[in-house]
Amino acid sequence: MTPFEPEATVLVTGGTGSFGQTMVRRLLDRGVAEIRVLSRDEAKQDAMRHALADDRVRYHLGDVRDFETVLRATRDVDHIFHAAALKQVPACEFFPIEAVRTNVSGSANVVEAAERQGVRSVVLLSTDKAVQPVNTMGMTKAIMEKLAQAHARNHPDSDTTVSCVRYGNVMYSRGSVIPLFVKQIRTGRAPTVTDPDMTRFLMSLADSVQLVEHAFAHAHPGDVFIHKASACRVGELALAMCQLFDAPEKYDTVGARLGEKLHECLASAEEVARADDFGDFLRVPMDGPTVHSLPPSLAISGTAVVQELNSANALRLDVSEIREVLLGLPEIRAELAVREPALVS
Repeated sequence: MTPFEPEATVLVTGGTGSFGQTMVRRLLDRGVAEIRVLSRDEAKQDAMRHALADDRVRYHLGDVRDFETVLRATRDVDHIFHAAALKQVPACEFFPIEAVRTNVSGSANVVEAAERQGVRSVVLLSTDKAVQPVNTMGMTKAIMEKLAQAHARNHPDSDTTVSCVRYGNVMYSRGSVIPLFVKQIRTGRAPTVTDPDMTRFLMSLADSVQLVEHAFAHAHPGDVFIHKASACRVGELALAMCQLFDAPEKYDTVGARLGEKLHECLASAEEVARADDFGDFLRVPMDGPTVHSLPPSLAISGTAVVQELNSANALRLDVSEIREVLLGLPEIRAELAVREPALVS
């Protein structure tokens, strides 16, 4: 089943965020009949309304924390993409109950409303921080994934398929490190790096939309879909940014923030062992038996021992390769076009 039929109505929660806006534009390009944006920021909604100027987009002001608001927004909806969340790791460490209210209770509201309204498919946005979580944001996203699995277990005959997508850092999304590096370099400062040996997965907004579409088209209840992204060292990412903007190749190390890991994990060894491989994607079905006799980073699949998929053992990009990835981002190309038109011609 292709998820975005021309007659479909699609709800995007958190639709005024970086990913949400990209998703809405993609849906408009696909010719979807109606797209509903549910978010709590009226200023962002107004800006988006003027930027898109498309009557197929309907704006619902409200918070996913409020069930009645979500229930109204899901009436006659075919598909939901749930992107509304508190995502900033340090903020969630200072205010964990707020992360629970949005990421857990808000997600539960979306799933329950979808079931009541007969929505056909729901995809919940998760993160690599949900795997072996050490911070509040990751813990709340891990529980959100459990909500999808619990719905599948408790409603085996439901017409509503609830699944998740899980990925790492989305490059140039709001609050991510690349826009910060751009701002720092533009003002003559060296990029600030928490730990140069810290590794992170790299994924574009276009990649994240592709993953969501894959999940919509192939999901079984309770599935988690993962994009097998490449990774890099944060210090080398900073150096690549300096090269692109013709700045001195140096950075300032400021120390890890609250709740940060040295390496992130997209899939545990147990998940990798039972996953279906779609090439660029993994499909992890609901939890099965785990292997407790092995180290937590290893599991058995048939006769082979498999490792978890983390940013330390994933395909690692060097500085020149990172530069090429960055040049593929429309936002970076727009920044460079101001001063170096030849680089982006």
